[in-house]
Amino acid sequence: MQESSSPPGSDFYAVEAMPTPVSAETKYKVNIYPSPKPKKVPKAVSGELKGAASAKAIARMKKESVDCPIAKKEVAFLVCFACPSFLRRVTGVVDCAGGEGPPQEWLLG
Repeated sequence: MQESSSPPGSDFYAVEAMPTPVSAETKYKVNIYPSPKPKKVPKAVSGELKGAASAKAIARMKKESVDCPIAKKEVAFLVCFACPSFLRRVTGVVDCAGGEGPPQEWLLG
């Protein structure tokens, strides 16, 4: 057995701390805010999200917007949610990977 600086008997539980890869993926943190007027959401996006969220949640998310750092404009949250760069939404903040943005046909008006 190799010598270590840990106390005797603690070798069984010795685990090297590894950085979490989830936080390393996040490039942007984007705030979600209520939109004064609901944004138009393409049918392709709303159809894609039918099974992923309840109708009540989708109706609420239609009234929210984000300032997309990739598209460099305000977009509906549902477009952000369906984007390939979307990682997670936690307490009014979206974690964005910053890679490929939403398709151009999703960016209405």
